[in-house]
Amino acid sequence: MKSRIALGSTASIVRRLLPLALLGASLTAQANDKIVLLTSWYAQAEHGGFYQAVAEGLYAAEGLEVSIRMGGPQVNGMQLLLNKQADVIVNYDLQVLKSVEQGLPVVAIAAAFQGDPQGMLTHSDVSGLDALKDKTVLVSTSGQTTWWPWLKNQYGLSDAQARPYTFNLQPFFNNPGAVQQAYASSELFQATKAGKQPNFYLFADAGYPPYGSTLVTRQDVIEQRPEVLKRFVKASMQGWKNYLANPAPANALIKQDNPSMDDELLAWGVAKLKEYQLVEGGDAAIQGIGTISAERWQKTRDFMVETNLLKADTDWRKAFNTDFVRDLRVLPAAPVQSANP
Repeated sequence: MKSRIALGSTASIVRRLLPLALLGASLTAQANDKIVLLTSWYAQAEHGGFYQAVAEGLYAAEGLEVSIRMGGPQVNGMQLLLNKQADVIVNYDLQVLKSVEQGLPVVAIAAAFQGDPQGMLTHSDVSGLDALKDKTVLVSTSGQTTWWPWLKNQYGLSDAQARPYTFNLQPFFNNPGAVQQAYASSELFQATKAGKQPNFYLFADAGYPPYGSTLVTRQDVIEQRPEVLKRFVKASMQGWKNYLANPAPANALIKQDNPSMDDELLAWGVAKLKEYQLVEGGDAAIQGIGTISAERWQKTRDFMVETNLLKADTDWRKAFNTDFVRDLRVLPAAPVQSANP
């Protein structure tokens, strides 16, 4: 009888504890903090670091469950961020500053690229951005309120030179006197594949101040989930470092999200990220991948004010928060040293 009572008591205890154990297991399984990241375009090499952080479990290791959603021509990332359909978006410094001018609570917290990957595609006879005064310049609608005012101001160009760019390279191919906006990973690739021998000049190399692939969130997310954002930025920038070393894991996921992306274009994109040191160059070489600074943001603010893109009294310091990258220091991999002197 004594043993039966003991056994019954033990069984009763187990029955009482079992739901608690199952609840604990359930809570552990659901413990990862969720983040929705909206990119700037269809999945491509320019988003590789974020996909790498998913593929290698870097987000999961930081206790995060990150969902990457693709942007595109019909996707208004800023609107989705403000409507709380995304927690972080890959965006553009100029749009962030304009949003702050309008009183919107958006804040940049890191930048995957130390410079904007946009530049000028030219025919082989053009020696640089200082040789455009007699050229027809193909400019998109968005370019009219971003890089074009900077380029005009920098090199003494005129609006009379500008013609619409409709993301079709044929007008450039057909006109030896034309130059056009381009990304090294996109239009330059297309022109080269078409058998042309174009030149490409990166605006950032000539002093165009904005960062590229800037991570932007809302002020309420910063206030309510600062540790989550800190872990997200850390894993993202480690993802970028790893992507440049071995892009295969991320590229597999990129092709799943964007089946039109092929291995050749992805390899080209990675090569251009390295060639122009967009991820690891500039301040990132010393301060770490993803770093942003007040000095750079002020340069972007100043150029926007000078070209009448931003009101001078805009509280531009509200546009960014350096707390999430200040002590991050995800340093670029050291270059491999040759054994030969």
